Amino acid sequence: MERPSWATEDVDLDRPSVARVYDYFLGGSHNFAVDRQLAAQIQTLAPDVADIMRANRAFLRRAVRFMIDAGITQFLDVGSGIPTVGNVHEVAQQLNPATRVVYVDIDPVAVAHSRAMLEGESNTAVVRGDLREPEAILAAPEVHRLIDFSEPVGLLIVSVLHFVADSEHPHIVVAQLRDAVGPGSYLAITHAARESRPETEQVQEAYQQSAAQGTLRSRPEILEFFGEFVLLEPGLVYLPMWRPDSPDDVDDHPERFVAYAGVGQKP
Repeated sequence: MERPSWATEDVDLDRPSVARVYDYFLGGSHNFAVDRQLAAQIQTLAPDVADIMRANRAFLRRAVRFMIDAGITQFLDVGSGIPTVGNVHEVAQQLNPATRVVYVDIDPVAVAHSRAMLEGESNTAVVRGDLREPEAILAAPEVHRLIDFSEPVGLLIVSVLHFVADSEHPHIVVAQLRDAVGPGSYLAITHAARESRPETEQVQEAYQQSAAQGTLRSRPEILEFFGEFVLLEPGLVYLPMWRPDSPDDVDDHPERFVAYAGVGQKP
């Protein structure tokens, strides 16, 4: 296929990407036929997967709004994916134009599109980085330019930890990021649930076609990622149950959203 102008030479057009599949499910345009093929396979296994992806993005927006209302003026979004409508800097800067946001993602498409979209934006930046290498993320010049770690930070690790295998020590990795942010910081996490529907494991297996390797975890295992952070009400719950904008946003079977969401604050 012809390489689009926003796809740099290191973008693999022949292998599906988690970020591009997510972009497709959210109605974005930065995906390829190979991504749409994987999305169709996943949708066969879990017909409401697009609803789940949208619920995940809706949680992210609610968490960002909550943090802005709590006085957070800087965000580090690790595993940010491809920015679509309602991304972190749009939501945050609508409420406080001075908010600073750094996006971090390993996917070259996510990084390339983010850089093109953010060109000329002094309060936003994008870093190509790997969650499994927190030292490199924290040392990035863009991070140092925009994030003051002596002040509270909104640390976002949304829908990415289930792509980090246990052998890659995800709890240690997240602890390093928690240690880096100042007192009063918030941490938002979403993670696919082991206790959820049986087909979730089949979906995780389907994702093996991409560069990501999926790992489902139990609720207690996900809770460990918050460490010393104090979990805010309503705790670690299924995606639509975390402070919904309306009671009508939570249906009779929130467990069908197959992922937990929570926000904690550093003492």
